[in-house]
Amino acid sequence: MSLTNKTAVDRGLSDSKDSNKGIRILIVDDEERIREIIREYSSLEGYAIDEASDGIEALRFFKQHEYALVILDVMMPRMDGWSVCKEIRKTSQVPVIMLTARGEEYDKLFGFELGVDDYIVKPFSPKELLARMKAIIRRSSTAGESNQNKDSISFEGLVIEYNSRNVYVDGNPVNLTPKEYELLSFFTQNPNMVFSREQLLNSVWGYDFTGDNRTVDTHVKMLRESLADYRKFIVTVWGIGYKFDTRGKK
Repeated sequence: MSLTNKTAVDRGLSDSKDSNKGIRILIVDDEERIREIIREYSSLEGYAIDEASDGIEALRFFKQHEYALVILDVMMPRMDGWSVCKEIRKTSQVPVIMLTARGEEYDKLFGFELGVDDYIVKPFSPKELLARMKAIIRRSSTAGESNQNKDSISFEGLVIEYNSRNVYVDGNPVNLTPKEYELLSFFTQNPNMVFSREQLLNSVWGYDFTGDNRTVDTHVKMLRESLADYRKFIVTVWGIGYKFDTRGKK
């Protein structure tokens, strides 16, 4: 590598670290080595890191600080990751990545219903985890900025308030998970456009997903159930994916 190119790379790394200053992440895992690996990679990107070795300690940290992301192990002493996530979701929509030694579909479905944003199965690639972390943080930040000047939108009795992230069905509030809301928000801001599962993963999850496309199907199913009669707007385009179809709907 030439001196000029090396300087450009160094400058890029420095700019990345500078842009991430002030972004705080909470790492929760009872394995010290796991926390150490995540901390090392995250620190290289300039993130501020807090660590907790169990669920009780994690909630104590969470009440004291504002976090852009929580990385949460499932199996921990004193309080497991599921219970911690439930407590967090009572007061916050902060993105949550779950770490688990198990990859069963049931575990993933249960986590998504609790409002988990992503899943990483141990053992994992630190670089892949970091890429997902960056994508989720970027996605969360961009979504907040893009909706700052928007108020709400309605489709018959379905109302989405972008600023407050509230959703109503025939005047009744609907309790969506963070990912369900982001999926609905994406659909309603891009009506009548067909998206493949890969496109939805990249746009809503925010990274080049290498796992099972059933992740999208699962969330679409959950979202449809939450929208009751207005599930009719989310149309399956066989062989391609989905679209939010507002044409010809009565």
